Amino acid sequence: MNKDLLRNFSIIAHIDHGKSTLADRLLEETKTLSRKQMQNQVLDSMDLERERGITIKSHPIQMHYKHKDEKSYVFNLIDTPGHVDFTYEVSRSLAACEGALLLVDAAQGVEAQTVSNAYLAIENDLTIIPVVNKVDLPSAMTQDVKSQIIELIGCDEDDIIEASAKSGHGIDLIFEAIINKIPPPSNNDLDLTRALIFDSTYDNYRGAIPYVRVFDGVIKKGMSIKFHAHGETYEITEVGHFVLKMIEAEELKSGDVGYIVASIRDMAHIQPGDTITSRDSPCLEPLSGYKKIKPMVFSGLYPVDGDEYDQLRVALEKLKLNDASLEFSPETSEALGFGFRCGFLGLLHMEIIQERLEREFDLNLITTTPNVVYEILLRDGETIKINTPSQMPSTGDIDKILEPMVSAEILAPKEYIGAIMTLCQKKRGIYKNTNYLSPEKAQIYYDLPLGEIIFDFYDKLKSLSRGYASLDYDFKEFAPADLKKLEILMHGDSVDALSSICHSDDAYHRGVAMCSKLKELIPRQMFEVAIQASLNGRIIARTTVKALRKNVTAKCYGGDITRKRKLWEKQKKGKKRMKMIGKIEIPQEALLAALQIGED
Repeated sequence: MNKDLLRNFSIIAHIDHGKSTLADRLLEETKTLSRKQMQNQVLDSMDLERERGITIKSHPIQMHYKHKDEKSYVFNLIDTPGHVDFTYEVSRSLAACEGALLLVDAAQGVEAQTVSNAYLAIENDLTIIPVVNKVDLPSAMTQDVKSQIIELIGCDEDDIIEASAKSGHGIDLIFEAIINKIPPPSNNDLDLTRALIFDSTYDNYRGAIPYVRVFDGVIKKGMSIKFHAHGETYEITEVGHFVLKMIEAEELKSGDVGYIVASIRDMAHIQPGDTITSRDSPCLEPLSGYKKIKPMVFSGLYPVDGDEYDQLRVALEKLKLNDASLEFSPETSEALGFGFRCGFLGLLHMEIIQERLEREFDLNLITTTPNVVYEILLRDGETIKINTPSQMPSTGDIDKILEPMVSAEILAPKEYIGAIMTLCQKKRGIYKNTNYLSPEKAQIYYDLPLGEIIFDFYDKLKSLSRGYASLDYDFKEFAPADLKKLEILMHGDSVDALSSICHSDDAYHRGVAMCSKLKELIPRQMFEVAIQASLNGRIIARTTVKALRKNVTAKCYGGDITRKRKLWEKQKKGKKRMKMIGKIEIPQEALLAALQIGED
């Protein structure tokens, strides 16, 4: 195929700015799908994506467009997510493209992820086509939004396309821009084979299937390939393109986007960002790939039924193929048994992973309190990293505790600046500066502790700004803080699943709230149960679940009082013995409800 007729591009935008709707219109205009196959959010194939109205996974698809110059062009579109927790997906998609459509909602303007994704595209040296979407809305501020885009990427006003993905207005101009502005891939068919893995999936019958962008050479059926990262070799049984479903092809040439089937059963052999080359004539240098993003939030995932542990391990391995930013390692909890310590990019990412495990793999899971990674500087000079309170050394060994700080960028209308700054101060934020993208829209920069923003910060930000504010953040550094380990003791035993690391200013209030909540939720026993909050070994709060009282004298219908006293004494001794050997079973509902304390 003539490379001049091929275009590879992504659509990037903030969440809910119309990426999926624009992708639907492009598919409709190119007649890639029949009217019978068309539905809203075609590329959002998961039920979860449709329910929440967000894109979670990047979805590649090939389209054929007949231009008015009678030439037939091939477009490889890779749709991308918009939420801050899925930035890694976006970076992987952009590594496989030459250009990007930067979509901005005419009613909401440039938001945090618009800025972040635009910078990602610039870093990848992509051609950016700015598009103002939803210009037909009554609340559209088209001219104001154009000014914000010019401020952001420094383009001319004539370069910005006005469109409405819903009605189809401006779609022809978008096709013209894709053809005229985005460069075609280079013709490197004769070079040594190099293909970048940007995603993958698992098929029970065909094994792990890598999604690739071929940069050099040709990949075809029967060819032996080699993975650059670990040197494993496989023979290809099928290659093809994506047209909603996988469509088999003869070969993938340089510039093509497609998939490879090679009966790869070991899921660890596919690493996103790795280079695939030919076994017989391997390339000398791998493709640069992309930077691995480290998890920001850690939480424990435990099966409700202990027998499902192996099933959970296999499910996590399969999900990691489809979401390379997920990390996990085995861990044991006294309260919850065997499970996995998982690393996520954010709270939404954690929520999505849990729901996908429960829906796609039919698992019933318990999630522990989310934690971030802390650095502990010990008195002997050693530095260790911990991501769970149970790993924290004893107080006497600790010299300093360092918490992760992030550079947060908040975009909001100017009338909400005061409320936003108050919220950031409450979360121990350090103010940096404020920029104005337009007379009405401000860009506020703060340094914030990651541990303070993973719970309810985003919800509170949306609430006080009536939904207009948006947030983006990047890890900055580890900084010293006055942090302490808060433990919950049940009947004298520490419950590791309920322990947390918190700032000393919040510790007392959180301990009291946790004890009160558990008192309501723990069922009464035949003996008295003490629930205590301990801070660095010192009890700071306590509540008691009263014992159930059995009327042992009900059978006495008269006679001497000494008989009743004997029965009461016997009961008292029994309760005392029961208290010594009794174990408390914490119901799952109590555990889950108590874990939400951090969100209050």
